[in-house]
Amino acid sequence: MAQSESHHSLAPPVFDDEEPHLLIVISPYYKDIADNLLAGAKAAITASGATYDIAEVPGALEIPIAIRLASNRDKYQGYVALGCIIRGETTHYDTVCNDSSRGLSELGLQGLCLGNGILTVENREQADVRADYTGQNKGGGAADAALHLIALSNRFNKPSKGIGFKPASENIIIADKTDGSKAV
Repeated sequence: MAQSESHHSLAPPVFDDEEPHLLIVISPYYKDIADNLLAGAKAAITASGATYDIAEVPGALEIPIAIRLASNRDKYQGYVALGCIIRGETTHYDTVCNDSSRGLSELGLQGLCLGNGILTVENREQADVRADYTGQNKGGGAADAALHLIALSNRFNKPSKGIGFKPASENIIIADKTDGSKAV
């Protein structure tokens, strides 16, 4: 077992404008683990001043699909994926881990702000340690990741301050010049 390492966490983001509204999509397949992940995510979102809704799905494979369905509406600025996959005796573990992770990655690359809190562990003990909201708090970490991406998206999508060119269609005619030409 590896030694415990210290990790740096970013300070919570500050939202100058409207506080974001997030969707937490959770698979309660392992209910007690899911409850701990959810407690951490809810605390992190609430601490930032943001709000959230919760949607439950049967398993980890359905999480990216639910997020994609919800993203068709303009109701949410970010998403938090929560669940747990514990290695079993078959290769199903590999399929579920890879496909749920790939689905979330694709959604992120399409521009959705999301935090991945789907635990992929070898055993129940590892899951309990990572889900504990008073310990590793991976649910809170996933919520923080979504919040940071929302803040980053807001920063990158702010209107420019007049630097650069604008299309001719945006030019406004201000007045006629004395020679008959138009000033813009």
